[in-house]
Amino acid sequence: MIPAPFDYEVAESVEHAVSLLGEREEAKALAGGHSLLPLLRLRAVRPSLLVDVGRIDGLAAVRDAGEWIAIGALTRHHDVATAALVQEHNPLVSHAAGTIGDPQVRHRGTIGGSLAHGDPASDLPAVLLALDGEIDVTGPSGTRTVAARDFFVGVFQTALGPQELVTEVRVPKLTGDHVWSFQKYRRRAQDWATVGVAAVARRQNGGVAEAAIALVNMGATPLRAAAAEAAWNAGEDPGPAAAEGAEPPSDTFASAEFRRHLAQVLVRRAVAEATAA
Repeated sequence: MIPAPFDYEVAESVEHAVSLLGEREEAKALAGGHSLLPLLRLRAVRPSLLVDVGRIDGLAAVRDAGEWIAIGALTRHHDVATAALVQEHNPLVSHAAGTIGDPQVRHRGTIGGSLAHGDPASDLPAVLLALDGEIDVTGPSGTRTVAARDFFVGVFQTALGPQELVTEVRVPKLTGDHVWSFQKYRRRAQDWATVGVAAVARRQNGGVAEAAIALVNMGATPLRAAAAEAAWNAGEDPGPAAAEGAEPPSDTFASAEFRRHLAQVLVRRAVAEATAA
């Protein structure tokens, strides 16, 4: 299908993009386009103005930020996956980014676009949630930092205001004591995850502590599996508690019941892989 008519502007800076987004009530930011363009073709969204932010300098870099790794919002998934700094200090993020979609998607899609889109079936939002990451958001009033746990508020809904852009993402550096795993089930390599699991913990006294488990496509937003985390911390089987409190959707890919079963299986696999590392 052909998209509805819209105007198009190229933003020269973050400030310019924020200004352009304020000119129209239905303006949308365009980065890699892999989330927005299919919606345009289906006419599921009909923006009056597209603001192309993909050419803004300085937003496509990975840098050392002390105890954190800072990733610019326009960094492509491929570049997140292959960045030496990410591979060394947070291999969970590197690995997850390398499993997104197919090579075409990874070479065009951006980490900021993935987060701003707010799709509960997307991988990186759950990974960021498990890591207690931070997201910098810039708008007319300047830049503010939003914790990942507060950023995702509903299906395709985030804490972004209408004139705000994601500008930077920060994830903590993992130490040698940390263990992690990212598991997902999908019918084809390029499909969204039917269910996904991001798991990370710190080794302690023969067990683990500070366990974090986040679920992909098990509700309206990425979810922390608190009961499964508690079981893992206690050295118990986290599988039975994996879907506790979740409200998975039923769609053409899987029923809610099947997703609950998958969550149990994948959480067990993730914990087994992490603790065996």
